[in-house]
Amino acid sequence: MKIIKSASLETIEAHSVIVEATFTKGLPSFTIVGLISTSIQESKDRVKSALLTNDFKFPPLKITVNLAPSEIKKKGSHFDLAIALQICFYDNKSSLFDDFYIFGELGLDGKIKDTNSIFPIVLSLSKQKNIKKVLVCDQTAVKISKIPGLEIHVVNTLSEAIEFFSSKENKNFFKNSSLDYKFLKHKEEKYYYKQEYDLDFLDVIGQDMAKYAALISAAGNHNLLMEGSPGCGKSMIAKRIKYIMPPMNLEEILEKAKLMALDFKDVDFSPTRSFRSPHNSSTKSSIFGGGSQNAKIGEIALSNNGILFFDELPHFSKSILEALREPLEDNKILISRVNTKVEYETKFTFISAMNPCPCGNLLSSIKECRCSDLEIQRYKNRLSEPFLDRIDMFVTMNDNLSDNKNIVSSKELHENVIEVFYKQIKRGQKNLNGKLNDKDIKKYCILDTESQEILDKAIINYQLSYRSINKVLKVARTIADLNDNEKIEKSDLLKSLNFRKR
Repeated sequence: MKIIKSASLETIEAHSVIVEATFTKGLPSFTIVGLISTSIQESKDRVKSALLTNDFKFPPLKITVNLAPSEIKKKGSHFDLAIALQICFYDNKSSLFDDFYIFGELGLDGKIKDTNSIFPIVLSLSKQKNIKKVLVCDQTAVKISKIPGLEIHVVNTLSEAIEFFSSKENKNFFKNSSLDYKFLKHKEEKYYYKQEYDLDFLDVIGQDMAKYAALISAAGNHNLLMEGSPGCGKSMIAKRIKYIMPPMNLEEILEKAKLMALDFKDVDFSPTRSFRSPHNSSTKSSIFGGGSQNAKIGEIALSNNGILFFDELPHFSKSILEALREPLEDNKILISRVNTKVEYETKFTFISAMNPCPCGNLLSSIKECRCSDLEIQRYKNRLSEPFLDRIDMFVTMNDNLSDNKNIVSSKELHENVIEVFYKQIKRGQKNLNGKLNDKDIKKYCILDTESQEILDKAIINYQLSYRSINKVLKVARTIADLNDNEKIEKSDLLKSLNFRKR
């Protein structure tokens, strides 16, 4: 019995699937089995039509196609081509399809189409080292050509696919392509970046401290909370941070493209990090992922290696804010359902903005606050201490728009970020400063004698928790890198302490 390899996506990971078929005597019929979804059931009509319009005579036999293993639920129209080829070569006993993974949706005329799920499937199989050769249409080939180590073959119609396996030599190679962006290189690893700024920090008037905090946040992947009156520039700064984020390696770029495909968006291989900004009315499932049966990814998964921005932070439900504590602390989250369990990384930079009070005018120099002390306290109490303890930096912004002396562009800030990024990877860090674990903090966040004395006093005076101490050290490490200091010095530590909420 011939077998053809394909695969199915379960949440964010792919599982290999074997497409096999039997042709027995009996009333002519066509059945597909193997715990399949509606999209695969409908495959029967697409395959029949594609075969008949390409002058192929359907065998007058009882055809049973099985997608194995049967305990895995399979979905997606990309099985069409593999099923059609099983039927086309039903009387051929040779092993034509060895080592090939075959993907493609069939049109009624036999044309092969791309689907959103093929790229994440191939990328996942490549990471598992389960795939060498792949047969797809040219539209899919352009996307997967960025994945290293693949031998890509291209066919655009069912007739071409039949001819491809009928000929003795497999041709139609598709050349793997590289990324055409500027890059840094360290130990054979390339880190790509893009110097195009659709939104520029030149547009932000004043707010020098907030712009400096944005630079530190981008350079070290530190979580940031901005507090200020409406219209002072909180959202403007947050939306511009994504353009000055650190360079990305190929693995991160491919992961971003995979998440875009799963989000049904056009795949983008640019080294600009993702930016997700859910509304405060969003449900818990849309933020964290979930579903009644199959666990689906949410906003925090889609923002992995990018930015998750919460505007009007206190207006998000308390259950969402409290549930954020785990992904902010562990950089991963486990979603459990009856039929599915999925764990995914959440290495995002958390940027948030809030007003100082319900009416927003508490810090205003021109408007009067209308809120009572009780209303302000209730508003502040929506953010718990354990949640706030996971924020690295806090900035209070004023509404004085006349002070615009220190004008800085996104290009200048980005160049600083790239320099600091290179220092971090040169030290041998696997993660940027904001995501260092306890072991790495001791290794890389080294204080001089004077700084250690100041930190000891700050721990007592500010009643810093163990987590807060680590946050202070990580932010100080980034500030030291910006100041080109090998060790964390007094000025670096004082600036870091200035960004803590007191």
